[in-house]
Amino acid sequence: MTEQPLFLLKDISLSIIFAAFAAHIMRLLKQPPLLGYVFGGILLGGNLGIGLVTNAESIELISEIGLIFLLFIIGLEINLKELMRLGKAVFVLGIMQILISAALVAVCFSTSGQFGGGRFNILYLSVAMSLSSTLIVVKLLYDKFEIHTVAGQLTLGILVLQDVWAILFLAIQPTLMNPSFVGISRSLLLGVLLVIASFSISRFGLTRIFKAVAKTPELVVITAAAWCFAICFAAEFSGLSKEMGALIAGISIATFPYGAEVANKISGIRDFFVTLFFVSLGLKIPQPTWSMLTVSLYTTAIVIGTRLLSIIPMSVLMKKGIYTGTVTALNLSQISEFSLVIVSIGLKFGHVSHNIETVVLSSMLMASIISSYLIIFNHSIASMLTPLISRLIPGEKTSGQPSKEKTEQNQEIRDIVVLGCFREGRALLDEISRNAPELIHRVLVIDYNPDVGHFLEPAGFTWKYGDLSNPDSLKHLGIEKASVVICPISDLFLKGTTNMELVQDFRLIIPKAMFIMTAENTSMHDQLMQLGTFKVVIPGQITGNSIFKMLNEAIANQNLNA
Repeated sequence: MTEQPLFLLKDISLSIIFAAFAAHIMRLLKQPPLLGYVFGGILLGGNLGIGLVTNAESIELISEIGLIFLLFIIGLEINLKELMRLGKAVFVLGIMQILISAALVAVCFSTSGQFGGGRFNILYLSVAMSLSSTLIVVKLLYDKFEIHTVAGQLTLGILVLQDVWAILFLAIQPTLMNPSFVGISRSLLLGVLLVIASFSISRFGLTRIFKAVAKTPELVVITAAAWCFAICFAAEFSGLSKEMGALIAGISIATFPYGAEVANKISGIRDFFVTLFFVSLGLKIPQPTWSMLTVSLYTTAIVIGTRLLSIIPMSVLMKKGIYTGTVTALNLSQISEFSLVIVSIGLKFGHVSHNIETVVLSSMLMASIISSYLIIFNHSIASMLTPLISRLIPGEKTSGQPSKEKTEQNQEIRDIVVLGCFREGRALLDEISRNAPELIHRVLVIDYNPDVGHFLEPAGFTWKYGDLSNPDSLKHLGIEKASVVICPISDLFLKGTTNMELVQDFRLIIPKAMFIMTAENTSMHDQLMQLGTFKVVIPGQITGNSIFKMLNEAIANQNLNA
């Protein structure tokens, strides 16, 4: 009874230890930590390593949970209003990317003549290579704070359509040998019904629940996680994919102001299981041969080429520009985890030959390595490629600078951040409304009380739900763009943190920002000033008007330094 759990615990423990060891080595070499996780799996495995872990299935079982968490968080990041504002560009780009990529891959592999022996080998390769890795893309874009850029939103939109395409293919896989219109229609209908039910419950039930527990961040997170697994079970019960259920669950609550907080709180759990996912990939890497390496390089080149050829021209046609299209294409230059799932199922059905799974796995790893650097340096690469590509597209004149994207991003920047909106905070905002309305569009208020938004948003201010005791969660609210940070709340009313801790934490995130903080007494005032705080106020001596004056001083100081 206890033998299997003990083996599972041992395998997980060794996987985390080796992943951490390899990730530290990669950090010293200035390489992405994801490569360290894969390398840790290689060291543990029996094919190329020391053979300490041979039961890779136990790791895959746990890593599947990580994939569910990841897709749930992706759903939380998908703002349907933002995607709709992008208009038909996302849908046209996504659909055309899938179709053009699949067609180009089919042509390239058909002419190579290397993949016979399976009835649907070329079909499966075309589908697999048309999908990009949500896991890698979201992780790296998160780290670079590029989720909410124009290219980031296009990338996420295309990934969503790719996921839908993958789910549709999974639905028709069992009927490939004998296609059934009834079977395919049933799967599609169940998917539509699940979406309608999820959004209906979200709107009329979850809204009230979240509002009731908004002041208890832990309950917000556990409620969201419970919702995720409930929809996953409903999807599986309906014959659909658990992963699709997680995605639907996230999207259905993304319109709530608690999405960023939930995403950050769950990200720690997600990263744990995602690490195991990459370790499991390393465990499965076979002994390399020159033939395998050649095919992997060939496949990776095709994947990158098809992304550029399918996305950039369509981006120009949709008036998004060469630069934005190039960044989006570079972001998507890898192979999806879904591809492995699709090919593995195809192998069980006898649709493909065994070497197809090996090709997809080895190519996925190689593309993951290369694309990690393409994403890290996407803007530099795009700046170099844009002038060259513009010569090939008649009528497109550009210097290679991302002017359009920067303009659209700047419209969204809220660089005056107010941490908490209590008495003094409200007084400050009233002063801004009366005396400096031109600053309203620059103000972002972060508070855990949903009632704050009811009076702020009609006045033009932006309110976001956030837990001040967890500064990392605020990164995804745009805090890294701040030039002035104001905390008008004293330590007496702060929960789980202090003004000094806030300054120390935020200095790491936004070192160039100017801070206006609140002290309980003169001793704390002096300590905050020693930390480099621009101004410090003491309760009983402050008013909204005095903070407003300090804000004007900070803005003037920023302009002088600029």
